[in-house]
Amino acid sequence: MMAIGCSSDPARTSPQRRVLISACLLGENVRYDGGNLLTEHPVIRRWLEEGRVVQVCPEVAGGLPTPRPPAEARGGDGREVLAGRARIIARDGEDVTDAFVEGASLALRTAEQQHCVLAVLAARSPSCGNREVYDGSFSGRLMPGMGTAAARLEAAGIAVFNQNELEAADARLRAVE
Repeated sequence: MMAIGCSSDPARTSPQRRVLISACLLGENVRYDGGNLLTEHPVIRRWLEEGRVVQVCPEVAGGLPTPRPPAEARGGDGREVLAGRARIIARDGEDVTDAFVEGASLALRTAEQQHCVLAVLAARSPSCGNREVYDGSFSGRLMPGMGTAAARLEAAGIAVFNQNELEAADARLRAVE
């Protein structure tokens, strides 16, 4: 599994806008538990056929293994982590902030190099969540906020959606073409 990669020949897709997608949504077993969140949806299938998809797993790209202990942000969401005011802590107590920040930077670099105009990332993830993330207590409670990669991408002007917002993501893609 490539932590970051393209779905097709870049020469074939260069005139088209591309979409950064969480590798777990594409069926790659990169989640903390070694699983995936395969999202079979007509929009993703069409984007794959059109050669628009660029896959990324910010956590693996940042150097974390699969499987790995679950991790949550403490002291704020991904924006606060990127600002140095919060940390990402694994359930076993290990501080994994640096890996999350590195993965977020690599996701942004990939999106820019591959001309991605939007991203579809895994909901609620400490890297990829775009609307809410777990609150750092490992109790299953959610709070409004973004993961580190989602926050980094959004700050750079790349619209971030999750797997439950594919129609809206597709409408946004069509609007920018």
